[in-house]
Amino acid sequence: MQFKHPELLYALLLLIIPVIVHLFQLRKFQKENFTNVAFLKQISIQTRKSNTIKKWLILLTRLGVIAMIVLAFAQPFLTQSDSATREKETVVYIDNSFSMQAKGASGQLLKQALQDVVTNIPEEEVFTIITNTDTYKNISIKDARNNILQIPYTSEQLSAKGISLKAQKEFSKNPASEKRLIMISDFQDTGEQYSIDHENMALYYVQTKPVVENNITIDSLYPIGGDVGKIKLTAQLSTQENQDTNIPVSLYNGEQLMAKATASFDNNLETEVTFEIKNNTDFKGSVTIEDPLLSFDNTLYFNSNTTRPIKVLSINEHSNSEFLSRIYTMPEFEYTATAINDLDYSKIPNYNFIILNEVTTPSQALANALATFSDKGGSVLCILSEDGDRQSYINILSKLGNIQLGETVASPKLVTNINYDHPIYANVFDNRIKNFQYPSIENTFALRNGDPVLSFEDGSHFITTKNSIYVTAGGINTKNSNFKNSPLIVPTLYNMAKQSLALPRLYFTNGISTQYDIPISLQEDAILSLARDQNPSDIHIPLQRTFGNKVTITTGTQPEEAGIYNVVYKDSTLQQVSYNYSRSESILRYQTIQPKEGANYHTSVVNLFDSLKDSDRIQSLWKWFVIFALIFLLLEILIIKYFK
Repeated sequence: MQFKHPELLYALLLLIIPVIVHLFQLRKFQKENFTNVAFLKQISIQTRKSNTIKKWLILLTRLGVIAMIVLAFAQPFLTQSDSATREKETVVYIDNSFSMQAKGASGQLLKQALQDVVTNIPEEEVFTIITNTDTYKNISIKDARNNILQIPYTSEQLSAKGISLKAQKEFSKNPASEKRLIMISDFQDTGEQYSIDHENMALYYVQTKPVVENNITIDSLYPIGGDVGKIKLTAQLSTQENQDTNIPVSLYNGEQLMAKATASFDNNLETEVTFEIKNNTDFKGSVTIEDPLLSFDNTLYFNSNTTRPIKVLSINEHSNSEFLSRIYTMPEFEYTATAINDLDYSKIPNYNFIILNEVTTPSQALANALATFSDKGGSVLCILSEDGDRQSYINILSKLGNIQLGETVASPKLVTNINYDHPIYANVFDNRIKNFQYPSIENTFALRNGDPVLSFEDGSHFITTKNSIYVTAGGINTKNSNFKNSPLIVPTLYNMAKQSLALPRLYFTNGISTQYDIPISLQEDAILSLARDQNPSDIHIPLQRTFGNKVTITTGTQPEEAGIYNVVYKDSTLQQVSYNYSRSESILRYQTIQPKEGANYHTSVVNLFDSLKDSDRIQSLWKWFVIFALIFLLLEILIIKYFK
């Protein structure tokens, strides 16, 4: 038994007062003489004994009254655990990721969890709520009920370590307080165990699970070619269980329904649906399905903008450039070839990709012009000639990425190594080829201080790159090399030019750093913004860098919402870009949380708070002591009145 006000127990010293009064009574007895002394003496002895017993009983009842009153004011109580009387600090983590949209027994998992929290936490209790994106510090249900019930879904999902670090920031450094971290989540299986260091806090897991775990999602969308003037798009869908019924799939252009198809899984977990749209037109597209379990992955946004050709310039001397015109064709490229003597230096900034095609003696003026072009974001390919002036090459390469040029090697070499990890070859090869037709180069220069794209059998570089500058170790004319006949030439030169102007893809993923170029010439202080097509007031200013003829936009955590966004300059829309939520939460697999020492596992918020209330419950006893005081008082009255 414990006392809320133990200092009042000092009042028990008052018990000495009735004892003193009892022992030192001030009453005086007066003697009276009677004739029958023997009879009176016997009566006197009996009366004195009766009075003595009565006085002791009265003393005990009075002591009992005083003691019970003092104990009642000290407010005694009993507890279920030692922690019941300690100060509490409670942090509640509520998982508001998209997987919590799944339907539980009483509705969506998140909505039900929020309702249970506001219902079961005492209104006056102060606590902190953390979510994947926000923190509600030192709030009470009474003041923040509406804010709690309106916690939104988010595409972000904290790891176990992230939850722990975020919670630790909210706890005080008071060692006397009991710190509680309550985690309410479906604990989706992401490959990482929810193992949290709970040495300095009590940990409570509340795992919510949906009734149905079969989710259908639109995984991806990609082009597969098409007829003239059209492009075919394939939407890939997946499910977690065999699906007997067909799923309607709709294609929209903005709000206009363009086509409908049916996805049939046929006892497979994946299926595809193909649509056809016009090429080289602005298409604000979305592919949608109807699936009641999770809604965030029922729509995939994409856009197809009017093709903006990448401008390629080939500066030639004696070498044939016809092969370049066959690689860089309309509508993807706008190819221009010019002789070195006819080059208009003032037009160099208008291009995205420039090829110095075996020019034997590049001038200082050309070196300076290409260096300026490169500094403003342009890409340059220097195809060195075996007959070129080495000192001129050293001069121009020192300005273009500081690539070092060694001596001429006059022995044939085979190109045997492909840097498959280089962005140029992304999505080019299905697998890493070990045996292919090796192209050979007769006369080469030694290249250093660059990253290899293609290498010779001795490990030296055939094509090296640094800061969007590409250099070949030798000429690729038919006299010096058979590289033009190699299947490597097309993807290599094609992707060099494609990367010089990274136009937006069909769509990007929210929360992943992306980078793309907008072909426009802006003043130094001008900026571009992203405005959501579905909500024009939702405007973002992305990180951007302005070059001569383009603006490079980099997006990280913003924008947060999926949809089609307009790239806006002043009041003009330049083009659209699309963002979609990651599909990582579409797979409804859950971890099995194992209870550990210091960590408790519950299947519902209600059960958790019921157990916490039981452990924190204080059984107050002061009313019983008041009752005992009244009983002692009643006994005293009865003794005085009826005890003879």
